[in-house]
Amino acid sequence: MELLRGTALLLLLCAAACAQDPCTCTKNKRVTNCQMTNGVCNCNSIGSSVSVSCETLTSKCLLMKAEMANTKSGRREKPKDALQDTDGLYDPECENNGLFKAKQCNGTTCWCVNTAGVRRTDKHDTDLKCNQLVRTRWIIIEMRHAERKTPLNAESLARLLKDTITSRYMLDGRYISGVVYENPSITIDLKQNSSDKSPGDVDIADVAYYFEKDVKGDSIFLNNALNMSIDNEALRFDNMMVYYVDEVPPEFSMKSLTAGVIAVIVIVVLAVVAGIIGLVLSRRRKGKYVKAEMKEMNEMHRGLNA
Repeated sequence: MELLRGTALLLLLCAAACAQDPCTCTKNKRVTNCQMTNGVCNCNSIGSSVSVSCETLTSKCLLMKAEMANTKSGRREKPKDALQDTDGLYDPECENNGLFKAKQCNGTTCWCVNTAGVRRTDKHDTDLKCNQLVRTRWIIIEMRHAERKTPLNAESLARLLKDTITSRYMLDGRYISGVVYENPSITIDLKQNSSDKSPGDVDIADVAYYFEKDVKGDSIFLNNALNMSIDNEALRFDNMMVYYVDEVPPEFSMKSLTAGVIAVIVIVVLAVVAGIIGLVLSRRRKGKYVKAEMKEMNEMHRGLNA
């Protein structure tokens, strides 16, 4: 009996010692089942159950998948006055390390993506082959700031944005290649080649996604909205656009061009053709004029000889 009591006590003590304490993931609110393991908070990403560390940013692929899961279940937290806009949002397939799979599909339609999850080919059927996940080496963030009472100093603004990106989004400052300000437009360049990126470095695609969500009022951070100010006046942004440049050029055919681009191409081609036709007609008229002039000269020459 004493032996049984001792065994039970040992099991209770072991259970108490081995139990994982619950924790809060401040860098990603789209997680569940958070537990503290060896001093690090680890959680399961919603929609995929992939374990993510709360010590760093979660990959864009897992974040998109979690957002789609929340949208389908009706639990998505929407900011005030939000309108539904799912342009560019899809339910991605992610690798176990959180990266996008090179080939993404929606039913029977498939396409290839870059490391930012952005489509870089035409859409095809399921037989499409995507040989590699092409790296996005350069991300250009363009936005405008709201009207202010006090003017912005370009150097102060650049310093604030660089400090925010390095501290809030944990990006090494060497990947911020430039911040350009032309009132009221702001352009941020993030560059990160495959040869430059170390295994522990945050990816610029994840940084851009976190920042975009912050600017649009749908922060991924838990209870930590983006608050920036200069000269004791809040700094707010709008009209944010993100552009991606890959290490390998994208593979789009003429079929995938928008109607506007096609219209411009057609106008240019017609202008070139019209110019060529005009040149040919001009030369023909000039040729006839020269022939008529030579004929008149010959007749005058014969008249003088007579």
